Amino acid sequence: MRVVNYENETSYGNLELLAQQVVEGFITGLHKSPFHGFSVEFAEHRQYNNGDNVKNIDWKLYAKTDKLYSKRFEEETNLRCQFVIDVSSSMYFPEPKNNKLIFSIQATASLMYLLKKQRDAFGLSLFTDEILLNSPAKSTTVHQKYLFTQLEDLLHKPRVNAQTNLSEALHQVAELIHKRSLVIVFSDLFNTQTSTDKTDEFFDALQHLKFNKHEVVVFNVVDKSKEVDFNFENRPYQFIDMETGETIKVHTNQVKENYTAAVSSYRQQIALKCAQYKIDLIDADMNDGFYPVLQSYLIKRQKLG
Repeated sequence: MRVVNYENETSYGNLELLAQQVVEGFITGLHKSPFHGFSVEFAEHRQYNNGDNVKNIDWKLYAKTDKLYSKRFEEETNLRCQFVIDVSSSMYFPEPKNNKLIFSIQATASLMYLLKKQRDAFGLSLFTDEILLNSPAKSTTVHQKYLFTQLEDLLHKPRVNAQTNLSEALHQVAELIHKRSLVIVFSDLFNTQTSTDKTDEFFDALQHLKFNKHEVVVFNVVDKSKEVDFNFENRPYQFIDMETGETIKVHTNQVKENYTAAVSSYRQQIALKCAQYKIDLIDADMNDGFYPVLQSYLIKRQKLG
């Protein structure tokens, strides 16, 4: 599934409809995949545990699957999830109507829809070089509508020269979340100033989240073709730094080898550090659609029990 672009659509219902279509298509696909066993639990049920009220067992489902599942109810919340989205200017690459931020917003909306379907709680934090919004995790329909409205607003209010401070934002989020949560970060992981110190500060912030007993999943959102593989035509270009406004004129074949080597080294460094700290780092190519994101979340959710 490709990223859906918005043009003049501004209502809350459009993002909700997209999320519904993505999640329902994803769940339908589970029936035909190796994850078939997860599909029932990710609808309106959870596995029965000793001590659960037997009145809540779905006996019809037991007759079909020979497994015990309890029906979920509105007041049940088994997971608290905080979505943390980078809304700095680099997230608006590569173009206004098809970029990393739109992908991140739509992926987040789809995950929120799935969480709401499971009666789990979710909150939202938005950041550039500081926290712009921090909403606590709740599982109500009113809360979902409020967050969808905040996400819709982002689609139509581009931020010019908004810089990134990943570490500071994550430190703030760590202090603002008072209950153990699954923290899901959507970011291209590009700081305005990329340096060894900035990378170390980023991992200090991730350790802060882990120290506070949170589980962390980082979706590294990129346009892989351009930002990683540097697939541009062999001709001169003027590149503009979307966060500082600085420009540079280069011929692509003169810089491609050095650029791809530097990006590869940076990504390997992040991957090794995340593995060391037991943080899930997942590449999210915006051109691959939303299903890989949902599947990665599903796998993580199952591990959490």
